[in-house]
Amino acid sequence: MIRRFGEAPRRDQTYRLRPGAYALLPRDGQLLLTCQHTPGPDIQLPGGGIDPGESPIPALHREVYEETGWKIAAPRRVGSFRRFVFMPEYDLWAEKLCHIYVARPVLRLSAPIEPHHSALWLPTEDAVRVLGNAGDQHFAALLARLG
Repeated sequence: MIRRFGEAPRRDQTYRLRPGAYALLPRDGQLLLTCQHTPGPDIQLPGGGIDPGESPIPALHREVYEETGWKIAAPRRVGSFRRFVFMPEYDLWAEKLCHIYVARPVLRLSAPIEPHHSALWLPTEDAVRVLGNAGDQHFAALLARLG
């Protein structure tokens, strides 16, 4: 069974399954995160939707680069969760199936290329407090406990 975070699904709403891959990117006691500035500032684990026909690992590499500008190495899956949300940027009610990986950020290639995103480094303990959804917070806290 996959743990759910956030609001329960609304009975009067139809949701589209949206699988995604997201990364915990620790380095020197900090996590590399992304801030999505629109529709409002939201600090998130870098990552996003897995395109049709795409596998999770290539999606993870692509999304982390798009949202942070960083190249990553050695991704390892640590868990998953689901959440039911409205995604205003897509005008979509989604059942997000979030696959979480831990990986090493190895090289900054550029600024983020995804519009309205910026990369930021925060101490892991601070990241746990400011991440915008409970699932991301859960996995960041797990990483913090493991050191």
